[in-house]
Amino acid sequence: MNTSLTPLPPAGDVETTGATTPANAASTTASTAAAPAQSPRSLLKKLQTEFPAFRDFLPLSIGIDKQLLARMPDLDRKTMRTALGIHTGSLRYLKVMEKAKVRYDLDGTAGAEVTDTHRAHATQVLQERFKKEAERKKAERAAAAAEEAARVRADKLNQLTAKFSRKG
Repeated sequence: MNTSLTPLPPAGDVETTGATTPANAASTTASTAAAPAQSPRSLLKKLQTEFPAFRDFLPLSIGIDKQLLARMPDLDRKTMRTALGIHTGSLRYLKVMEKAKVRYDLDGTAGAEVTDTHRAHATQVLQERFKKEAERKKAERAAAAAEEAARVRADKLNQLTAKFSRKG
């Protein structure tokens, strides 16, 4: 029983004992290595060039992943889900979602209505993100002010040391 996530080799690659031959294993590994895995960001760029809903940051219809898999059956599900997460978590998408009334399919055709719950979630995520950014900037300013105060203090100490040092 194969419990790993790697697919089993085709029936022709298996000996009568059920083990993969080293030569066939190498060719199987080479063929999977030859096809480079698409990164989520490159997939997202491809989706943005092919589909108006992604390009225009329209609110995506529920089940858009199934539509994508139907149109692009060779997509890696994990990469697709990561790309969708990047897209739907983007600032631009969340801002559109916050005010949206209708969801869109891959072609940009209007579909189901955006619920108040989904709009409220987008608003909440945006508020949390803006709050976190404001806190980060505040901490940066405080650190810069503390650094400047330490520098001024060191300069004053150096001036006092120079003034009161005993130079014979």
